[in-house]
Amino acid sequence: MQAVQSVLDRLSSFDRQAARVSSAELEAEVDNLPLNTRFELGREITPIQKAFFDRHGFILFAKVATQPELDAIYSAICSIQDRWLAEGRKKVFGIPLFVGKDHLGAPFIQRFAFTSMFSDVIRDFVRDGRFEPVRLLVGENARVGDNEKDGVVFNRNLNVPGTTYKALGWHTDGLRDIFYGRGIKPQLNVGLHFDRCTATTGGLRIIPGTHKQGIVSTLIRKPYFVSNTPDANEIAIETEPGDLTVHDGQAWHRVERSNVVGPESLRRTMYVPYLTDEYQPKHDNSPTPPYHYLGMAMRKAKKLQAELKKKLGRS
Repeated sequence: MQAVQSVLDRLSSFDRQAARVSSAELEAEVDNLPLNTRFELGREITPIQKAFFDRHGFILFAKVATQPELDAIYSAICSIQDRWLAEGRKKVFGIPLFVGKDHLGAPFIQRFAFTSMFSDVIRDFVRDGRFEPVRLLVGENARVGDNEKDGVVFNRNLNVPGTTYKALGWHTDGLRDIFYGRGIKPQLNVGLHFDRCTATTGGLRIIPGTHKQGIVSTLIRKPYFVSNTPDANEIAIETEPGDLTVHDGQAWHRVERSNVVGPESLRRTMYVPYLTDEYQPKHDNSPTPPYHYLGMAMRKAKKLQAELKKKLGRS
């Protein structure tokens, strides 16, 4: 903790001086910051923080949410699961649910879309004033897309038999724009983390600087979602409960499977969509985007593969 506070104290000193230094000096200060720097979210994004984000394509803000707030949000998520399972839902506003099994073999929704449309607790939280600097980082006119894209998404990665969402292969978010038949547009992924996650227990991996790559590298640098092989240049984003991460969707990123098996492997994250393009609301009759059909086919193939291995193991 003393080391973290030392970094924060040094950052505060940098930030006070940032307005008086040249861009070259600011870049030099960023050079001295480790990639795992834990920043403090204040009333505005400071020049040092902005320079760090522009350089690497990601940034982490420490302890933005309290444990009681995390508990209230997760309680809302559990209530949403009970409702959706009782209703027999397969999709929400056209977006498929990822439903696997928990460590007890019970149905377990692992990816929830549009959660703020079903919970006032979540809807109010994502509009809290503390996040205003993050919204402005996206754009002056950025808004929370409650009923757009996939809405406020809640993910639960779990490494147990029967789960459907243990990890996520390499990808950029530009693929979604391509499926929608439009040019790749800027998008920031704003994620709230509910669990302690270290480099050895899975979690988010990013290749710093790849948000500045060209269209060719965006399309073919790695096979989308198929490969989850570690990259020599990747960094593991280690988080504590309440941390907030922001990463550029055009950067190559993935989610590593936990090396822990069982309920202790649970990793929970909530992603808030800040949008600046044309308002495009979704509803119960919205069609399923083509890229989700691809994802459903891949998950089904993995499930069949796992079942086949299990049967062969018994024979």
